[in-house]
Amino acid sequence: MRVLFAGSPEIAVPSLHALVKRADSDAEYEIAGVLTNPDTPKGRNMRAEPTEAGRAAASLGLPVLKPEKLNAEAREAVAALAPDILVSFAYGRIFGPKFLSLFPLGGINVHPSLLPKYRGASPIQAAILNRDTETGISIQRLALEMDRGGLLLQETLPLTGRETTAGLSGSVAVKAAELLAAAVRGIAEKTLTEKPQTGDVSYCTAIRKEDGRIVWTLGAETIDARIRAFTPWPQSWTIHNGEKLFIFDAKPVPGRSEADAGTVLGADTQNGILIQTGSGRLAVTKLQYQARKVLEWKAFLNGARNFIGSRLD
Repeated sequence: MRVLFAGSPEIAVPSLHALVKRADSDAEYEIAGVLTNPDTPKGRNMRAEPTEAGRAAASLGLPVLKPEKLNAEAREAVAALAPDILVSFAYGRIFGPKFLSLFPLGGINVHPSLLPKYRGASPIQAAILNRDTETGISIQRLALEMDRGGLLLQETLPLTGRETTAGLSGSVAVKAAELLAAAVRGIAEKTLTEKPQTGDVSYCTAIRKEDGRIVWTLGAETIDARIRAFTPWPQSWTIHNGEKLFIFDAKPVPGRSEADAGTVLGADTQNGILIQTGSGRLAVTKLQYQARKVLEWKAFLNGARNFIGSRLD
């Protein structure tokens, strides 16, 4: 069975390695190539850099395809690799009927939620934003409509309520690789039964850069969830004395104040800098003015003596 792997960001890399490991131990199983997004300009020099999955594939000596569009030219390049099945994880594009017809065994997709919950582009962030107590990973059949394919495998992951998108993505990446390897083995051995998605359907949308701006009139619990969901991107920020101020680590703490939302109330030796929100107080422990160093709250206050008593945004 020849597999074409489609993926782009770092979260997909462990799954690619799991598939390569399986291919190395099974002569009837082979990675035909990797489909990923085109190189994009990054860094100060804006040098074109490959995706994390593309870089991993190149290091493994695998054929790498980086089409701008999944058009006739891209389909011809894929067909030349003679794949039997498409395995997708965070590739970032929708596969049309002509493209899916290239795979005799169809395609499967890894989605980091308990489908049909959180169909769409940001299921990990959605679980954090909504303060869910659990999330999960679904291995589904690829369908023409986004995230609507039948389920092959599903695994639930408990949440503590302190996850960030960065941390949860790392956990999902490891678990997804294990689950995907089992799914591909099940398909090859014809031991998996496809089941329809059942339950309430919900959707999540792509996160935008402007979503990172903190709205202090929201409650402390909500702001905390947004800070965690927007780590590492787009990062949460506010304005202090005309400067952009990023907040990387915070948590709600008990207590009340009549101050306006966004007011810096003071410092607590156990919790950090206390900021009034629309409902409750937020304790901030790690901050950074734009283009400066990230600082723990005590070091930050040493260099921002007018911070206490000021109002953010």
